[in-house]
Amino acid sequence: MQRHPWFALPSVLLAAAALASPIAAHAQGGPNLTSTTIVQGREFVWDMAFLPDGTMFFTEKCRGLSVRLPSGTTHALLGIGGSQGYADTAADLFCDGQAGLSGVAVDPEFAQNRFIYIYSASRMTAPGTNRVLRLTVNADLTRVADRTDIVSDIQYKPRPSDHPFGDSGAHNGGRLRFGPADGFLYVTTGDTHNGPVPQSPTLIGGKVLRIDRDGRPATGNNAPAGFDPRIFTYGHRNPQGICFRPSDNRLFAAEHGPWHSDEVTALVPGGNGGWDPRANVNGRGDCPDGYCGYSPNQMGAMPNAERAAFMPMTDLRSYPNAMRPAWVNDGMSQGMSSCTFLNGAQWGAWNGRMAVTYLGIGIHGTPVGNRVDILDIAADGLSSNRTSIPLPMPATRFRSSVQGPDGHLYLGTDTGEIFRLSPN
Repeated sequence: MQRHPWFALPSVLLAAAALASPIAAHAQGGPNLTSTTIVQGREFVWDMAFLPDGTMFFTEKCRGLSVRLPSGTTHALLGIGGSQGYADTAADLFCDGQAGLSGVAVDPEFAQNRFIYIYSASRMTAPGTNRVLRLTVNADLTRVADRTDIVSDIQYKPRPSDHPFGDSGAHNGGRLRFGPADGFLYVTTGDTHNGPVPQSPTLIGGKVLRIDRDGRPATGNNAPAGFDPRIFTYGHRNPQGICFRPSDNRLFAAEHGPWHSDEVTALVPGGNGGWDPRANVNGRGDCPDGYCGYSPNQMGAMPNAERAAFMPMTDLRSYPNAMRPAWVNDGMSQGMSSCTFLNGAQWGAWNGRMAVTYLGIGIHGTPVGNRVDILDIAADGLSSNRTSIPLPMPATRFRSSVQGPDGHLYLGTDTGEIFRLSPN
């Protein structure tokens, strides 16, 4: 893998070679960092999951599931309908707006059962749903088989609506992670621009689910009476990040805000995230298409504080027992997308802290903010201090963050790269 100093690298080479570049981060309290481009020329890299030997499964939202071996060889395993070049395709899986093939997770007992899991939009039933699929990987990592849809009823938005980013497929959730302590699978789902969904006891959009490898409810979810027992937390907008703090295995979610307040929140079993975008409730009147998620003045500029007062991301007035966020991105919405905790002495002062990524959405005067933040979250999960990583590669739309088994930080991007950030 050819290595170049970043300061001397012509921009034309960014798409032509694997790169490594150092930058001093000591001023920010962290280690020196080197960036290496290990995957490039892809489309919408959405998620990554590792085997202990460094084998990496990764998804592309509008293409499919692939695996990169430690040698650098890549096998295209399962494509969505119409994809080319994959060992197999699934005709019912599709890409639409924010929906597509997104999360991927490796079973904790992969060495015995060969199971991996993906989250995808599917047309198997009209008008479409999101599903969690369990697949079996063959011995040489060239094919998957034995598809089992362990969750088949996650809401999907089939039609456009009169909202910002209002296309079909919106607010689709999609992150999958196994709990390191309990071995259960956690699934994030989005509110699909549908007002009643996040607080609904029976619709499983706008939730974090906690299930076993067959899709059955995990023990101890503590869902309120009358709720679907798979629900671990509810009242979410569009969580695309879940990660576990190494010191206590506490679960956190990273979530897109509306025109304000991206949030990182410590989750508790049965907890309410406090997002309730229904019209004609909590002091609000009618809203476009029955969804108040961008109101008031949803298409225009206004101060973030005024928006937050009208349509709070966490409505503590209506839900005083809602889970309180540790971080609200200084009241801004910039497309918070994923999180992982950095673990190991190699990270210096960042050891045990959260790395959270942003897609860099900037509108109505909000800075674009393509970046990776380090959050030092208090032990009680109710506050945090933020440091931004001085990136040794170009800032872009960072969709996924995972610490690999080698202790390095891997970043997947909408622009088709996977970067490895190495502390030195």
